[in-house]
Amino acid sequence: MSVLLYLIPIALALGLAGLVAFLWALRNGQFEDLDGAGSRILFDEEDQPARKKAPEGKSEDKPEGH
Repeated sequence: MSVLLYLIPIALALGLAGLVAFLWALRNGQFEDLDGAGSRILFDEEDQPARKKAPEGKSEDKPEGH
């Protein structure tokens, strides 16, 4: 029974910490665009990745072995 004297305050403190974390996330906009990340992965990007610059003396058009 004396264990409850420790467990109840610990449970209340953890619940309060969870509530504070949720309110912090809510105020900082963590839940603003829930569907955006899920739908962004389905579409290709229109931008092409930049080509790496070839070191001086080497051409990108020719394979290294030739």
